[in-house]
Amino acid sequence: MKRKLWILLLTCITLAILLAGCGGAKAPEKKAAAPLKELKVTYVKAPLNIPSIVDKANQTVVKGFEKDGTKVTFPEIISGAKQTEALAAGSLDIASCLGGTSAILAASNGADVKIVGIYSRAPKAFNIMVKDPSIKTAADLKGRRVAGPKGTILHQVLAAALAKEKLTLKDVEFRSTGITAGINALLSGETDAALAAGAEVLRAQRAGARILANGEGLVNATIVIGVSGKFLKEHPDAVKKFMALYQESIDFMKKDPDKAFAFTAKETGLSIDDVKLMAPWYDFSTAITAKDIKDLEDTQTFLLANDMQKKKIDIKSMIAEVK
Repeated sequence: MKRKLWILLLTCITLAILLAGCGGAKAPEKKAAAPLKELKVTYVKAPLNIPSIVDKANQTVVKGFEKDGTKVTFPEIISGAKQTEALAAGSLDIASCLGGTSAILAASNGADVKIVGIYSRAPKAFNIMVKDPSIKTAADLKGRRVAGPKGTILHQVLAAALAKEKLTLKDVEFRSTGITAGINALLSGETDAALAAGAEVLRAQRAGARILANGEGLVNATIVIGVSGKFLKEHPDAVKKFMALYQESIDFMKKDPDKAFAFTAKETGLSIDDVKLMAPWYDFSTAITAKDIKDLEDTQTFLLANDMQKKKIDIKSMIAEVK
């Protein structure tokens, strides 16, 4: 009996000590995210990315993050596929100007790419160029040679223009080239049509080519601002701050267009008149609208229909607008 009493007493003492310890212990505090030492943001100036050029001239993002002790670097990665690869690898934090096609293809292949804003919409900037006067509509491209970048907004514009005439990409002889190479082939007679954007449209026109069709009424030509889901989760404040600083460059462009156009002309080698001519083609508002999501869904339909994308994804799951 005594032995049982001692066991009971020892048990009570042990429980009392444990309860006292639990009552006095504090829950482990969640560690704050380590300060961001470097922010890597793509810099893409073509075809006419005025806000990015304005930011570079004014150093808005650089100065804004300096206050936090964060160094901002601007790797010039032009290819959308390479941008998404860099996001996945962690060698890039923000793809400031990423084609909707590239973002969707990466996500469908398992990359954790999130769209935090729209960079631009510019249907008038993406064109099908021809020289032959007998080519009057996209229907006249049947059996003809067309050159341009495959799996891009320009390629989608071509597909949409053909579809309007009840044709498909299989009805043309398509050759994948860069934009400049495609225009050179058109001007030399090596191809019957070429896909062009930005300043290459003006160059082609001045050399005797003309616009057969563009994205207006067909494709909204949506360019997005992308980040990796991992980076967004770990550094939401940095993404939010970048978007706010980027908006400052858009505001500057609206308040002082002459200076913004001068920056752009100097950076691109275009004349100020050419910049003024092309600037109205672009809508740089960053808010993601229902129309933007619909355009991205249409882009996915194009990619799937032409065997460039194998797995369908939920486009809305990619949206992570930062406010």
